[in-house]
Amino acid sequence: MSRLLRTGLNAGSAAPLVVGGEGVYFHLSDGRRVLDGSNTGGPLGHGHPRMAAALREAASLPMVSEGWNWRGRDAAAERLFEVGLSEETHWAGAVRFCLSGSEANDLALSLSQAITGRKAIATRERAYHGLVGLSRDVTVQPHWHGGLAAPGVTKVPPPGAQVHVLPAPDGALYLADAAPSQVSAAERLAGEAGKLSQSAAVIVDYTQGGFYHDAAYQDAMADLARSCGTLWIADEVVTGLGRAGRHFAFTGGASRPDIVTLGKGLGGGMAPVAAIILSKDVLAELDGKSWQNYGTLRGHPMAMAAVSAYLDILVEEDLLARVAALETLFARRLREIAARHPSVARVAGQGLHWTIELFGPDWRDWRADTAEPPIASRVAAGALAQGAVIGTSGEQVSLFLAPPLIIAEQEAETLLGILDENLFLADREHNTAMEGARG
Repeated sequence: MSRLLRTGLNAGSAAPLVVGGEGVYFHLSDGRRVLDGSNTGGPLGHGHPRMAAALREAASLPMVSEGWNWRGRDAAAERLFEVGLSEETHWAGAVRFCLSGSEANDLALSLSQAITGRKAIATRERAYHGLVGLSRDVTVQPHWHGGLAAPGVTKVPPPGAQVHVLPAPDGALYLADAAPSQVSAAERLAGEAGKLSQSAAVIVDYTQGGFYHDAAYQDAMADLARSCGTLWIADEVVTGLGRAGRHFAFTGGASRPDIVTLGKGLGGGMAPVAAIILSKDVLAELDGKSWQNYGTLRGHPMAMAAVSAYLDILVEEDLLARVAALETLFARRLREIAARHPSVARVAGQGLHWTIELFGPDWRDWRADTAEPPIASRVAAGALAQGAVIGTSGEQVSLFLAPPLIIAEQEAETLLGILDENLFLADREHNTAMEGARG
């Protein structure tokens, strides 16, 4: 019996035993090699030789806490500005490193509360921002609240801040049974000024719940926040530095955030590291003041080595151009696949992050409190049996694809083909449900 307390959305759920990995493949204990089609934390796949070499060299460095100055930490910060923010220096001020995306979001939100003197926070519908402190409070997907769930039992810790929920962006690559909305983003958000005027910050991510912000939504939200004296936090934990097909998803719009948070792929998948980027305006608020938080392992030498190495590889292997080309392939193939499967309600995405939402129960009612794996998990299990990892967001009906940025076109076609084949399981259940509803 294992003494490791494992994690999972469903009681009793199990995951395959990974024993190794190389490139875009996992190696499993049963001898199989499976394609990694869903790993937002591994932009370079597994065992990238340049990353491995950087970490081997860093292993001999001294352990210095965040309170000590260290040249490698400054070098990583400079490289982040040189690579990711080279065209954003008119507003971007400084970066501070931390350990996880959840922590970065919590830091950004607590700093916003300190600056504005407001306690409430705003986010958008179906958001996920983490499981630590304030980042948990603004996670409005009900199955991600750090509680306990089992059949008939849901125990959720009480929130620490009031959260205002804004309408989500509207738009998709494919919609099975609905026409695109004719209401503009500005019109949809116009009635939300009262909520924002009470909020320290509005935090928006670019993928969660299958919603991918377009420029119109972002700019309308940013304009409204500014008019209300509310800080805007761009949660780029998933999308930052490559996955959106550009350095940051927010550069698709004209507006620029007050704070940006990074995580997941920032260390190339080889070290846990995150960051918070402050605008020059926010940085001015800190001038002459002590920002009273500290972390022993923030900016650890090995994490900083991973950041610098990943940024170098991002440039030298021209990964943004690769992602942009693959985005076109995924958009075309996913539209074809969705049209072939009556179980698919919606497809949306950008770069190398795509959500396939199935027909089924409303996400607001899912709290991971059932023993049976949901339909999305069963589709993913079928895909794994055929040699590919396809992700679920934990909801009953959402699948997502987020392969390493180094994936080749033929490997992408293999991944999409396995998804296509396993959606027939969802089709059968969908058709049975429809026949039952017709009586």
